[in-house]
Amino acid sequence: MTTYAIGDIQGCHAELERLLERLAFDPAQDRLWFAGDLVNRGPKSLAVLRLVRALGDSAIVVLGNHDLHLLALAVGNPKHSKKSTLGAILRALDRDELLDWLRHRPLLHHDPRLRLTLVHAGVPPQWDLAEAQERARELEDTLRSDDYPEFMQAVYGNEPARWSPDLTGIERLRFITNALTRIRFCAADGTLALEEKGEIGSQSPGLWPWFEVPGRRTRHDRLVFGHWSTLGYWSHDNVWAIDSGCVWGGALTALRLDPEPLEPIQIPCPGYLKPGLD
Repeated sequence: MTTYAIGDIQGCHAELERLLERLAFDPAQDRLWFAGDLVNRGPKSLAVLRLVRALGDSAIVVLGNHDLHLLALAVGNPKHSKKSTLGAILRALDRDELLDWLRHRPLLHHDPRLRLTLVHAGVPPQWDLAEAQERARELEDTLRSDDYPEFMQAVYGNEPARWSPDLTGIERLRFITNALTRIRFCAADGTLALEEKGEIGSQSPGLWPWFEVPGRRTRHDRLVFGHWSTLGYWSHDNVWAIDSGCVWGGALTALRLDPEPLEPIQIPCPGYLKPGLD
């Protein structure tokens, strides 16, 4: 059995099929971890969603910001709707089944045997792994509850930018959402800088990539994440970034997790959009 983590697909169905062929993926034996952002911007988000859902127990998916955007649109939150390419999902006869499946995906996956953790964007430096798991479960409980439409109506926003255990209600859930699905740069005290989206070195003074903040509490944990297309594939100090910008004309990356050593396998992508930062 081989386990692979796959970076952001964003509706690039043909590329996903080519990658699975390259891996000689066998759902009866192999396992796939998807780093989130299955949908949006690429041409065939509906086909990607159907393909990954049909994989059943052979696939683990953590939610990304574009997946949450789909859930927000589905409950009537119109923000950013003009920039989305999700209409085919919302019109599909099986939309309710697909959306119900999607909102029951985790925000973080940890495998103690492999000593690896998968998350879409990252973990703020002031959380250790145990706290990140607890905060992810809070958000998962909300998404899986009958109250999730109310949360999805209020999910967007960059505040609060810094974690406090005293946060409550929507502010607490919004920070958790932004931390796990949108973080790239932050200050040394963990304050999120969500407007900063470029390459390392492009950030404003006093900001760090979240995984380079001195004293980061997960520095001894092995973390795999996507989300940061301008970073591309990156491997350093127990972190592996695997969003290599497929939808922008980069590559679609699979990272072989088991057996060791971790090894990237990539296929080139033609690109459906001009290079962007989100």
